[in-house]
Amino acid sequence: MKLAGKVALVFGAGSSGPGWGNGKATAVMYAREGARVVAVDLNRAAAEETAAIIQGEGLQATALAGDITNSTDVAAIVEETHTRFGAIDILHNNVGITDMGDIASISEERWKKVMDINLTGVFLTCRQVIPIMQRQKRGAIVNISSVAGGVVMAYPFYSYYASKAGLNHFTRAIAVQHAKDGIRANVIMPGLMDTPMVHAQVVGQYDDREKMIAARDAMSPTGKMGTAWDVAKAAVFLASDDAAYINGVCLPVDGGLSCLAQ
Repeated sequence: MKLAGKVALVFGAGSSGPGWGNGKATAVMYAREGARVVAVDLNRAAAEETAAIIQGEGLQATALAGDITNSTDVAAIVEETHTRFGAIDILHNNVGITDMGDIASISEERWKKVMDINLTGVFLTCRQVIPIMQRQKRGAIVNISSVAGGVVMAYPFYSYYASKAGLNHFTRAIAVQHAKDGIRANVIMPGLMDTPMVHAQVVGQYDDREKMIAARDAMSPTGKMGTAWDVAKAAVFLASDDAAYINGVCLPVDGGLSCLAQ
């Protein structure tokens, strides 16, 4: 029970399709390690599904809906969480999208949408939660980025690369500026993962689903994509006191992919 007694606010706790996404698995893992979880998603049904899984195991979870790019929504969610539980010990940001295409085909609207969801949303949640953590003199922030924030891969997703690189450095800045407040901030950079979001947003780059799976498995040094549970286990570690002196780290969870890509 590495997180016993802690309150974990998880943005992007639902799954974009059947199965286990990173946020959904992490919310469940946080609860299994003793945290009281507030599962937030743009899709209320997805948040409620995650909360129901947690509650079905006899653990504590609350489902809320909101748009991470809407400052009013974010403020209301943070206020409700803090009012209900009296603390926010863990802030977990898992919301993100890709947008693929030739550089000439990417509109300003598409570019801004990816930046808002992948980067500005994290700024908005941190802006609301950090003052609470400062008053508590404790807190752990875990942001989900991507190996694409550090290396260029085969996919043409320019805004995704830029937004994830920005998220990595933003998190480092939070880590340094607020270390004396008792706040730690770290990034997880998943590699080739087998999650519903990948099946929804990447499959179009391949002839069919089976070819996508085979190609992505072959790209990994391990010969197999990772799963959402690999990300969830890393998140539990970074959020726990086991990582008490780990701050400002961008942790690849990628089976060694980033070593090859460099």
